[in-house]
Amino acid sequence: MISQMARWVFGQRMETSRLQEEKLSVFWGMPILSSDAISSVAYAVEEILLVLVPVLGAVSFIWMPRIAGIIIVLMAILITSYRQVVDTYPRGGGAYIVAKENLSPLAGLVAGASLCVDYTLTVAVSICAGVAAITSAVPGLHIYRVDISVIFILLLLIGNVRGIRESARIFSLPTYAFIIAIISLVVAGLVQRAHGIPLAASPFPASEPVSWTTHAVLIFLLLRAFASGCSAVTGIEAISNAVPNFKEPAGRNAKIVYVLLALSILICFGGVAYLAYLFKTVPDPRQTVIAQLSLLIFGQGAMFYFIQATTALILAMAANTAFAGFPTLLSIMAQDGYAPRQMALRGHRLNFNNGITILTILAIILVIVFEADTHLLIGLYAIGVFTSFTLSQTGMLIRWLRLKTPGWHYKAFINGLGAVTTFVAAAIIGVTKFTEGAWIVFVVVPLIVLVMLRIKRHYQSVAEQLDIPNEALSQIQLAPAYAHHVIVPIDSLNAMVVKALRYARTLTNNVAAFHVEPYEGEADKLVRKWTMLNTDIPLVVKQSPYREVIGPLKEYIDSEEHASQPGDVITVLLPQFFVAKWWQMSLHNNTSLFIANALF
Repeated sequence: MISQMARWVFGQRMETSRLQEEKLSVFWGMPILSSDAISSVAYAVEEILLVLVPVLGAVSFIWMPRIAGIIIVLMAILITSYRQVVDTYPRGGGAYIVAKENLSPLAGLVAGASLCVDYTLTVAVSICAGVAAITSAVPGLHIYRVDISVIFILLLLIGNVRGIRESARIFSLPTYAFIIAIISLVVAGLVQRAHGIPLAASPFPASEPVSWTTHAVLIFLLLRAFASGCSAVTGIEAISNAVPNFKEPAGRNAKIVYVLLALSILICFGGVAYLAYLFKTVPDPRQTVIAQLSLLIFGQGAMFYFIQATTALILAMAANTAFAGFPTLLSIMAQDGYAPRQMALRGHRLNFNNGITILTILAIILVIVFEADTHLLIGLYAIGVFTSFTLSQTGMLIRWLRLKTPGWHYKAFINGLGAVTTFVAAAIIGVTKFTEGAWIVFVVVPLIVLVMLRIKRHYQSVAEQLDIPNEALSQIQLAPAYAHHVIVPIDSLNAMVVKALRYARTLTNNVAAFHVEPYEGEADKLVRKWTMLNTDIPLVVKQSPYREVIGPLKEYIDSEEHASQPGDVITVLLPQFFVAKWWQMSLHNNTSLFIANALF
């Protein structure tokens, strides 16, 4: 019953030959891989205002549109740059592959580790922001935000384990619904403005111009606001990481998705920023900026709840971008030996289940530790992705300067501009967000890199020990030039033991049965029965004053009592029976399992 329920929840197995059917078209790939960047509309403007409003008051609405405009320009530079990455590296991997091949393996690991951190935070931040949209519409649910967030993450786990194409069908339509909802909001707000409908009065008194003495403080404040708004840029790299997930021609389809992403961000993010400027919307811990704008423009009617519902869904879908990018990136790193090899294995639905499961666990831990508070998580968010941006763009710049392929001047300018702007943004975010949690990323990324290097060193060590040079193959003798001894530990003489002894005799004639006697005289019955058995296999009985089995067995193996010589092979054959019900195993000693662990 459990197996059938699991197949119903997670889907039936799929043949490897159907992998091509699981690829994404432009229509389905755009929402799956772009929803993270698009969803930033729901919180990026609010994050800018949260920094500016408490200090600058009404003056905030002079600076906020300018900051949003700079972020849009930065997005445009990055999208153009990553289109070149897609052209050059159509097999995916994004910043990890670019930095590894053009800078150094260590730079690639830093980029990969930064992206892993960013993907994990993408899930946590997006889900928490989505839950915030729900609790804005239904305030009574605010105290259950952690539980709701965990449930959403588990639903994403189920949807993604069901396969790439099926998860696209489940999660794509809400993204398009959100885009339609935001465009409706922006158009309705602009129409009200055009018809002279009075806007909401500013809750602030008119502010005095900022004096020259406070310019340094103002600049730092604006940089902090820019750093907070840069959360809107996360997710752009996901498309280049997951190019192999597209149908052929995969590179062309990925580049089309980047164009659609650019248009969506320009309209939605730019539109919401302009509306917040027009309506002088002030951040409220219990109601998001999107919710306030919807309420002001449409009132508390069907459209208000539609926008809130699509906002919650798109934020959940933004988390799904990480479920598409993180396992793919981890599988590429696993193929290079920097992550456990299990990460490169496809599951029953042809996706990377192990990577999906790890991402789920890490995101749930973050949600619980930070109590599903979006603003606490935002401080950790953007530094990782901007680190990977900078390494990726620098790697591409080095590539063009080294190869000088046709049109390299233009390409080098684009990637060089991207490298400079993202480095400046990373520096700003690192400094202004350091005390707000960014320091954690500066600690975690090096630790992940160290773990990856240890994994690589382990695989290299194992490979060196197992490797046989080609010239040595002809000298290897597979014919046995040694003796084979089999030891069969037994507790009593029964049908299971008889089967084990018969099997041992098919391996060699050098077989011995081994029994431990915990109390004096306890083995007498076994010895009498053994003499009735028609066999020449010796029974070795060892006393154990401390009532342990493993110690005497190991001593016997190490001793010369069974006449083995250096170079001989010794096999310990453990009889084991299995019961009909899983719980019945708890009624038995399971000694063979303890012996196996000790011998391993």
